[in-house]
Amino acid sequence: MRTVRIGDTQVGAIGIGLWSMGDARRRERELEAVGRGLEGDMQVLDTAEMYGDGVSESFVGECVRRFGRDRLFIIDKVLPSNATPKHLRQRLETALRLTGTDRLDLYLLHWRENADLAYVAQAMHDFVAEGLIARWGVSNFDVADLEDLWKVPYGDECAVNEDLYNVAVRGVDYDLLPWQREHHLPLIAYSPLGSGGMAGLEAMRSSRALEQVARRHGASVQQVELAWAVRSGSVIAIPQTSNPDHMAANAAAGDLVLDEEDLALIDTDFPTPTHKIPLAKI
Repeated sequence: MRTVRIGDTQVGAIGIGLWSMGDARRRERELEAVGRGLEGDMQVLDTAEMYGDGVSESFVGECVRRFGRDRLFIIDKVLPSNATPKHLRQRLETALRLTGTDRLDLYLLHWRENADLAYVAQAMHDFVAEGLIARWGVSNFDVADLEDLWKVPYGDECAVNEDLYNVAVRGVDYDLLPWQREHHLPLIAYSPLGSGGMAGLEAMRSSRALEQVARRHGASVQQVELAWAVRSGSVIAIPQTSNPDHMAANAAAGDLVLDEEDLALIDTDFPTPTHKIPLAKI
């Protein structure tokens, strides 16, 4: 599994998105899936308070009890409506309780909305100093949002930005990823395999270029899509699956390296953007 550096820590470039996971009826199968991912050197579990209103966070707690805290890199997210002096500390304490740990590896502002960036950066800085979180970051931020964050005290302590990114939705390649590389800020790519109703999903499913690259490597199209997403060495992809076999296949994609011929072929179906595109969100 190739790795990506977040601050002073190296983590696997393929992680596990936990959106929609944690249903009690599927609990054992989902835990089995996570276990298969860990066997393939996955470490990242990505959750959020809005994922089932705490259900996904509680599932992380189950993973901690089943597999041990040391094997996991836990990411959680706070809603902007709770990123306030009245609610932020309480929400973090709830996240710690639900996820079964005394420190999150990464705590993100889920999106900007009307959040006071100066307050958020100061509060996150303080949480790090207190040992409640190891580092913090943001999600669904575009270049202008990051530039605003960098203007406030402690804003440049931001460790990651998490955005929608896949082979069919790659507007961030135009300006956001270059900005993040310049500022040594890795990207976490959510929905790297697409999601229901997403623009470009059918094109991904029917792409002859992706099929041809997959055949060359003896891989699945989904593994090629994941290898493409993490090709730069500064992106972590967090696909979601409750299927143990799919999870193992996702983990194996962390060892798949695409060459220049592969990338050029994929570009024929999914060209590099040549102009600014509004940030895609789900």
